[in-house]
Amino acid sequence: MDKNREEQLNESLKLFYFAYRRFTKEPDLILEQHGIQRLHHRILFFVARKPNISVHELLATLEVTKQALHAPMRQLIEMGYITSEPATYDRRVRELCLTEKGVHMELQLSNVQRGMMNEIFEQLGPESEESWKQVMKEIIDSEQA
Repeated sequence: MDKNREEQLNESLKLFYFAYRRFTKEPDLILEQHGIQRLHHRILFFVARKPNISVHELLATLEVTKQALHAPMRQLIEMGYITSEPATYDRRVRELCLTEKGVHMELQLSNVQRGMMNEIFEQLGPESEESWKQVMKEIIDSEQA
């Protein structure tokens, strides 16, 4: 890779890091007020997308260990954001669901980010949203290759 291309990619990386910092800034402040962290937000987000998700499915989705998930899950349950109940099809399987309080918290956190993305995509047009999704999917797919 030539030096010029390396600098162009460094600029893209720098923008990615700064954008992520901006994207997480307001939700981080909300999380801090409640004494929880980004992993808690990710748990709430994915449980909201798939009510009754099993702990095993959540572990696979988040790509974290059982050990890493245990404390945040316990906190969310104790704080009344999530319920953990045995599945009707197999009592050994624990299914997770947001409580009303959890739904409210997830909306508060994610609406900030959805609003930011919506405003930007409306400003730049639908083709920019599709290009952005394509880049994100390629980054994800490159990990699986």
